[in-house]
Amino acid sequence: MAFEELLNDPVIQKYLHELVGPTGMPVAAAPPDGEVTDEELAEELRLELNDVRRALFILYENDLASYRRVRDEDSGWLTYLWTFHYENIPDNLEEEMYRLLEALEERLDYERDHEFYLSEPAGIRFEFSEAMELGFQCPETGAPLEPMDNTDLVDAMERRIEELRDELNVEVTGTN
Repeated sequence: MAFEELLNDPVIQKYLHELVGPTGMPVAAAPPDGEVTDEELAEELRLELNDVRRALFILYENDLASYRRVRDEDSGWLTYLWTFHYENIPDNLEEEMYRLLEALEERLDYERDHEFYLSEPAGIRFEFSEAMELGFQCPETGAPLEPMDNTDLVDAMERRIEELRDELNVEVTGTN
């Protein structure tokens, strides 16, 4: 089966699990060769039909499955024949990495551009303007808000951004 190699990769297993969740994972982890109906999958995997359908539609929305409809000439009922397209997983993962890179770059800018204050007892972080409005006092505990050094967070984000850029072969375009 062409999917076996992909399905043995822990990154791809995690990706599929994130998409379909634990109830849909048996569907995602057992793609048949060729076409299959949702009823056949439910019976073969001993799952609820609704769980199988939910997983199939999530895979469909992510370009990992497609279907074709066949109408029974006698009853008029539609049957959906599903085909899996796991060859699209690498492209999907790359798109996810680009989205992550963009989100991290935006968050890095936010962390660099703001000053933060922390309520240690409550574990709540406030921007400078919020802290000022609160009189530099925690609204939950009454403890004073202390300036927070986010250098470690900024450094970790910079390292992760650099790793993603290297992996995606993306050059730095701005001043991050």
